[in-house]
Amino acid sequence: MRDVIPLPGYRLAVRFHDGTAGTVDMAAMITAPTAGVFARLRDPNEFARVHVLYGVVTWPGEIDLAPDAMHDALAATGEWVLAA
Repeated sequence: MRDVIPLPGYRLAVRFHDGTAGTVDMAAMITAPTAGVFARLRDPNEFARVHVLYGVVTWPGEIDLAPDAMHDALAATGEWVLAA
């Protein structure tokens, strides 16, 4: 993972070192009643604190996303939609 930029609507623009890039749509996951730790990201200020740490999309509080699944989805369709 090289870059991550927070976008409106609980989405992220991401780019991997190999050039694979696209958007990650986290809206359904974050807004679901079963969001668990991801519920913290409903606050736009918290969501905007996203960064890359050791090649992983991460937020404070040890919240992160699986880079391998993300890469596979982006390579296939350019988008990864995380379900609730």
